[in-house]
Amino acid sequence: MATESFPRPISTRRRFSALLSVTALGVYLLLIVGATTSLTNATASCSTWPTCHAPVDPLSQTELAIAWAHRLTAAVVGLLVATTAIAAILGDVSSRVRSILVVGGLLYVVQVGVGAVTATVGPAAIVPGLHLALGLVIFSAIVLALAWDLELATGSDDDAIESPEPLEELEEEIPTATERTLPSSRLARARLTAIAYFRMTKPRLMWLLCLVAAAGMALAAGSDDLGLSTILATLGGGVLAIGASGTFNHVLERDVDQQMSRTAERPLAVDLIPVRNALAFGFALTVASLALFLTINRLAAALGLAAILFYSVVYTLMLKPNTVQNTVIGGAAGALPALIGWAAVTNEIGMPGLALAGLIFLWTPAHFYNLALAYKDDYARGGFPMMPVVRGETVTRKHILYYIAATLASAIALTWITDLGMLYAATVVLFGGIFLWAAVRLHFEQTEAAAFRSFHASNAFLGAVLVAVLVDAMAF
Repeated sequence: MATESFPRPISTRRRFSALLSVTALGVYLLLIVGATTSLTNATASCSTWPTCHAPVDPLSQTELAIAWAHRLTAAVVGLLVATTAIAAILGDVSSRVRSILVVGGLLYVVQVGVGAVTATVGPAAIVPGLHLALGLVIFSAIVLALAWDLELATGSDDDAIESPEPLEELEEEIPTATERTLPSSRLARARLTAIAYFRMTKPRLMWLLCLVAAAGMALAAGSDDLGLSTILATLGGGVLAIGASGTFNHVLERDVDQQMSRTAERPLAVDLIPVRNALAFGFALTVASLALFLTINRLAAALGLAAILFYSVVYTLMLKPNTVQNTVIGGAAGALPALIGWAAVTNEIGMPGLALAGLIFLWTPAHFYNLALAYKDDYARGGFPMMPVVRGETVTRKHILYYIAATLASAIALTWITDLGMLYAATVVLFGGIFLWAAVRLHFEQTEAAAFRSFHASNAFLGAVLVAVLVDAMAF
């Protein structure tokens, strides 16, 4: 089915997209402030509506300030929601975008009423969680409207690769392993080999996944002191597990790597390291990883082994070459370090650890789809059914926005489940806004540079959020 064309001038499209983006961020900020208000019981310090009277107890001044911040934010965001709905009604937008924004505006009125009842009568007067649920529905509606509007305004149906170029036509572009020359000096070759083993471990993944595990440990320990041995064993075992997973991935994809320009120089693709040596190296890393995890507890070791097997076998062999949902389901591999960090401290799997893992799981497609866009032709040559290859760039850009919204919603769940405070909330809003804005720009620019910009914004978002979790959980 052909995509509906949109004749609006580019400047008008950008203005409406900017308004939708700001409105979505405004609603998200309100959700974060509302969660903080609920967790600090600030509503108890303000039982009038729409304004707050000063409390009798001076100790509740902080809670009063939080309650005031919630209401002022609600007023400003309400104006944004109303403006966006009116712009959709009067402007040249699609019927489904207009409809969902009108519904979102009406729900916002209901949301205000629910908030007024909660403030004046008490939370027991309404269904538990209704206020938050309505907020999440409104946020989702606005992000859906943004994704749909951008799809119509900037997308096309002809950007999927139906038949990738035959591999034999690419042989002149990518030199084979036999065409490459290696150093003749033994010392130089030994140095090159050492670097090759290091590259097989995928060191660029280590810092982020170790940060995920560290955040899991911080959530579990809170302000309590973490034993140095637990920290070192967890992070050390995690580094070795990542190295083992990366090595097995290099072994299993060595033939395909030779066909793709971004991977053609990998150690096994150029026959720098024999396959049997790489396998021995991977198994050695696996054993060493499990040995370190077992110094903590068996659950951490079991989760570490599951992470290696999932990435090496389930993702690399089963998901990546066979389904367009490989990135979505494969996000479980990146989420497991959060559970490992939590289990290392508690010897169990708890809700905060699961919530952090869920955030990583939902973030992964929003992050990796940008890379898939940048390397779309390369993945097609390798025969991988990545989203841009199978369904096209327009659908991929739309799904990036979907998963950003899901990621931000999961960040709210983490706020409710844990005792994370304002530092975490401010970080999520700031870097979530940067990530969302980069994804919106990607719709209009549609270049490799824009895809990498969004990719780096996703990295910055997760890195900043994990650091905020560490500091907020352990220092406050």
